[in-house]
Amino acid sequence: MQINISEDAFEWFSKEMEVEAGDKVRFFVRYGGSSKLQPGFSLGVTKDHPGEAAVSIEQDDVTYYIEETDLWYFDGHDLLVSVNDDLKELDYDYKKDNA
Repeated sequence: MQINISEDAFEWFSKEMEVEAGDKVRFFVRYGGSSKLQPGFSLGVTKDHPGEAAVSIEQDDVTYYIEETDLWYFDGHDLLVSVNDDLKELDYDYKKDNA
């Protein structure tokens, strides 16, 4: 599994969440909402510190990660993070991991 974050999403994190060098950003599963993968669950994002990071990506000294306990949600898919131009919010998409 991989995390792929678009350039506009990196900018969104910097502006909207005030993410800066040294920060850790966690994608986590939350109950409620809707997703393309798991009915009744959705993806959230917060600044946090890894406990058992299963997958991560680093850009400009910021680590974006998913904990081991949340891997079930992705069901063998990569996470693709971009920004919805109309809503100016993060947009999550998923691509089947062929590895």
